[in-house]
Amino acid sequence: MLLVVVAIVLAGCTGTNQTNKESAKKNPEELSIMLDWYPNAVHSAIYVAQEKGYFKDEGLNVKIEMPADTNDPLKLAATGKVDLALSYQTQTIISRAEGIPVVSVAAFVRHPLDVIMFKKETGLKTPKDLEGKSVGYPSTSISEALVATMMKKDGGEFKKVKMTDVSWDLMPAVATDKVDAIVGGYINHEFVLLNKEGYNMDVMKLTDYGVPDNYELVVVAGEKTLAKKKDSIEKFWRAVTKGQEDVKKNPEAGLQVLLDHENDSFPLDKEVETKSLETLLPLMEDSNVPFGFQEEEKWNDVADWLYETGVIQEKINATEAFENMVAK
Repeated sequence: MLLVVVAIVLAGCTGTNQTNKESAKKNPEELSIMLDWYPNAVHSAIYVAQEKGYFKDEGLNVKIEMPADTNDPLKLAATGKVDLALSYQTQTIISRAEGIPVVSVAAFVRHPLDVIMFKKETGLKTPKDLEGKSVGYPSTSISEALVATMMKKDGGEFKKVKMTDVSWDLMPAVATDKVDAIVGGYINHEFVLLNKEGYNMDVMKLTDYGVPDNYELVVVAGEKTLAKKKDSIEKFWRAVTKGQEDVKKNPEAGLQVLLDHENDSFPLDKEVETKSLETLLPLMEDSNVPFGFQEEEKWNDVADWLYETGVIQEKINATEAFENMVAK
């Protein structure tokens, strides 16, 4: 008799869950995410999740938006004007230090994409070689902190480097020899483009010279949005994880989905995006943790570094800057 009762209860629960899922599909919850930039290879998993109905399966109707300015996503997430945004671990910490209530909910790219980039013909090998040279950077204090940290680690003097603010004209600056090197350019984008255009480029990796490993891209939400929509955000991440698995299994097909959704104002080069995705995939995941999982130690290390280099003026509680949507 007990077994019969248990079976009936389980059957009822299964039926209820199925009914709930069907109801969610018919009446999906609206959720918005703003990308960090125009659609490119790094966003493939999101577009695959959209194309294959993984968001819909989770009862979500996801609106993918693009920013008018690269500073917009995090600010709009903080104010709840978008539910989620792609931003940067360093920027998330800086924002919290300024009292902006944002929380990272998932690591999208687990390792830095930023590098110091230069033509091989310059003869540069290590950061110390930058003494007496000019380095172009995009108007950010982080860029200066990166170069200073790397110089110190390599035994060089940062004050002997000429930091040249070139805004976001990084590629023209190094291509035309206006500067000897650039920082702020990405190994999966500017590096690929410059090499395609015939420049023989090389890089120095940040983490080889004292800069803490950091999550290049993270998914952020405003504190109020997270409190109100945590279940939906978890559903969102489950769908994106399925999309990422598909992209890993068949990168060419995943990239084609992205190319089918390219922004008319920013047409994509299939060759460049293919190479970009090849570079990105190993940097988006680590074998010992689930996709998106964030480690407390890495948040503490990056927060400490930003404080020690003067990028932020007061220490923050790094554990409040993130909340995992997946368990280890």
